[in-house]
Amino acid sequence: MALVTLKDVLQPALKGGYAVGGLVTLGWEDMRAYVAAAERENCPVILQAGPSCRAHTPLPILGKMYRHLAEEAGVPVVAHLDHGYTYDECAAALDAGFTSLMFDGSRQSLAENIAQTRQIVEMAHSGGISCEGEIGFVGYEDGEASAGTDPEEAAIFAAETGVDAMAISVGNVHLQQDQQGGLDEARIAAIQSKTDVPLVIHGGSGVPAHQRKKLAQQTNICKFNIGTELRMAFGQALRRAVNSDQSRFDRVSILRETQQPTEEAAAQVLANLLGKS
Repeated sequence: MALVTLKDVLQPALKGGYAVGGLVTLGWEDMRAYVAAAERENCPVILQAGPSCRAHTPLPILGKMYRHLAEEAGVPVVAHLDHGYTYDECAAALDAGFTSLMFDGSRQSLAENIAQTRQIVEMAHSGGISCEGEIGFVGYEDGEASAGTDPEEAAIFAAETGVDAMAISVGNVHLQQDQQGGLDEARIAAIQSKTDVPLVIHGGSGVPAHQRKKLAQQTNICKFNIGTELRMAFGQALRRAVNSDQSRFDRVSILRETQQPTEEAAAQVLANLLGKS
């Protein structure tokens, strides 16, 4: 269909009471499976290149891969830079054909985060693409602790930066392998009462599926980032493929067997965010 911006897919989600999946990619096999899953569910998809993905594959190559998939897809596809930490990195993603930049200044003071994010927003909008910012640091499982989003600061951040989407810290953590936690719905309501900017949940794999569905339908959360859950599905499929025949060495034939399980897992995530399951 087309390569589109983040704003192009989040504004309809905001009005329609559903959320779009920001699916974290690591290579050709998973990004291809994610687009196939979106086509199955007839919904948009956000392909996300995070720091580990960019360390493995250069931004210009990722941009070409995303654009190729979008051109061939029957649904809207967003090419999204996830956790850009510098102006230069975000500029490189814009030059590489990305249609959405996520600048993460959440470790900075409020004033510095606003100043830096506003620069990225201005660059993105000048280039005709979207920008997501983060207010309130989202921590990591067995790593850095989160710093929850202050609703008053979120309102100031949204107003002064002009972001198209705002990632918030409300009990979510990155790299969580189970869904034993849950989000702070009171804090979400407080944030939402002060701004109408589409909200984003990083670390969505750790959020129970029933809560994802509920929040997608009832709040301004329009984007859930899902990485760990899908990497686990891919990794399990790859392990089965490798172990099924110890004499096999052709990686193309091995990796081919990851397509269907990864597509199935991604389709379940997307269907849930649409309110189908």
